[in-house]
Amino acid sequence: MKNLYGKVHRFGDNINTDYIISGKYKFKTLDMNELAHHVMEDIRPDFYNEVEKGDFIVAGENFGGGSSREQAPLVIQAAGVGAVLAKSFARIFFRNAINVGLPVVECDTSDIEEGDELKIDLVGGWVKNVTKDKKIPSTPLPEVMVRILNAGGLAEYLKKEGSL
Repeated sequence: MKNLYGKVHRFGDNINTDYIISGKYKFKTLDMNELAHHVMEDIRPDFYNEVEKGDFIVAGENFGGGSSREQAPLVIQAAGVGAVLAKSFARIFFRNAINVGLPVVECDTSDIEEGDELKIDLVGGWVKNVTKDKKIPSTPLPEVMVRILNAGGLAEYLKKEGSL
């Protein structure tokens, strides 16, 4: 996977899956493009209209806690978000994100602000805050996770590898 580049949309700690996509929408449709119009609306109502393809969600501790459904990373991806960066992730959300092909980056997000522009190297294990000309170390993803992301998610990876 080549380097990712985008603008920051900043959120706080403990962004759970109900904040990502409210439970009131989860059972109305399975169309992620339709659900994407409601991504983060309970905590930032205009988020869907603000995000541009490839932008990043940046948060603090424990991003993605709550429901284990894959709808949360899928709806983030359908909204055009290129990656999610946080100090820590709920483990199920982290796995679901990789499985659907959404890059997730664990790093110290303390000095990253709304509107900053970032460049991410998933393999090299770093994030460059282009706005502040500052390099931030991140936890490098294992090679197999990068291959899954490159394939577009776990199902596509397994099809490509001949395991499905």
